[in-house]
Amino acid sequence: MTTGSTARDPGAGPAPGAPASAGRVLRRWKLWIVPATLSALVALVLSLLYMGGILTPTGSLHRLPIALVDADTGAPPPGRGENLGARVSAAVVSSTPDDQVRWRRMSQGRMRGELASGKVFGALVIPSGFTADVDRLTTGEATERPALTVLTNPGMGSLGSSLAQRITQRAANEASASIGRELTGSPAAAGQPPGFRLLLADPVAVRVQVGHPIGGHSGLGLSAFYYTLLLVLAGFISANVVHNGVDTSLGYADSEIGPWRTRRPTVPIDRTRTLLVKMGMTAGLSVLTTTLIMVATIGVLGMDAPRLVLLWMFSFCACLTVGLGVQAVNAAFGGIGQLVAMFVFIALALPSSGATVPLEAVPGFYRFLGTFEPIRQVADGVRAILYFDARGDAGLARGWTMIAVGFVVALVFGFAMTRYYDRKGLHRMVPQPG
Repeated sequence: MTTGSTARDPGAGPAPGAPASAGRVLRRWKLWIVPATLSALVALVLSLLYMGGILTPTGSLHRLPIALVDADTGAPPPGRGENLGARVSAAVVSSTPDDQVRWRRMSQGRMRGELASGKVFGALVIPSGFTADVDRLTTGEATERPALTVLTNPGMGSLGSSLAQRITQRAANEASASIGRELTGSPAAAGQPPGFRLLLADPVAVRVQVGHPIGGHSGLGLSAFYYTLLLVLAGFISANVVHNGVDTSLGYADSEIGPWRTRRPTVPIDRTRTLLVKMGMTAGLSVLTTTLIMVATIGVLGMDAPRLVLLWMFSFCACLTVGLGVQAVNAAFGGIGQLVAMFVFIALALPSSGATVPLEAVPGFYRFLGTFEPIRQVADGVRAILYFDARGDAGLARGWTMIAVGFVVALVFGFAMTRYYDRKGLHRMVPQPG
């Protein structure tokens, strides 16, 4: 028998320990299963979520609240039981289905309060002398056309305010056409010149005014949404950075930056204490990120922002709660925790925020998500502080309540899961060389 090296068959594959070729690895079909499945699902679900919430805002209208003020004090015309204001109000309400628009009849004083608290997206106002102004028009004594006033509420977002304005203007124009048909058929119109009859055919002017003005550096009512998005993204990203950084520092994950790779000695620590460390660091970083967001948006860019102290406190609590929630999800789900957190705090939260497209103008599924998804809760509070004088009934009370609920849920869920894993002896695995 002879000893020594033996030549390998060239077709027998790479020698043990030799680097595998990229082509050989790519031909392993099992390598593709998980990435392809997750990527396809994420692309499909995100497409359906985001586009499904914005494509048909008019067709998805569900009881959009708009104020209707009938201040007309004129006497009813002969043979009529009600004046023109009452008749126009009734026609406006009947002009749109109840399940699409919720016309809220109220006084002028209450209407101002509802606009100032973000309870309505706009208003249609019938003035006190409306009946008398129309009567003067038929006698030739009028010096200007009777008018209906459409009030907008830009603090409710540019799209929401625009939807309400379009609805109220259409209702006002239809009321003018209805009154015009009645006037042109009256004896007073007989024998009048064509120009006068043309005026009577569309007798009412529609004036559009801002009902509750906001600052010029408010992004047409969108600054609250983008500021909220900054808070949520800061909490989400900071929590994931802390999650990965702590795992690397404790020796439960390798650090690889470009060509530099580090593996630290493993620190013996259970899951519960690890989560406590991560949540503590998240709380500290939330102070920094919240402050820098305000410095950039308000100090550098000049965003309109009254009540700076209250805004900072609310922003910090919101950013912290999101960060703690992300840490809890990562602790519970492990390797796919960041993907799960992305869906919970970003993917499902954006289309159900109600900050760009009103919840009253999206399908019912998004309105359901809006009852608990974080961006909607934070946006309501931020919008109340920025646009509506920090009124509790403008969304600030709900914002504080839901932040407190989210804070408690994050702590309970996160520590309940880590304690369960620790009691079961499901300790974290340490990377080993191949």
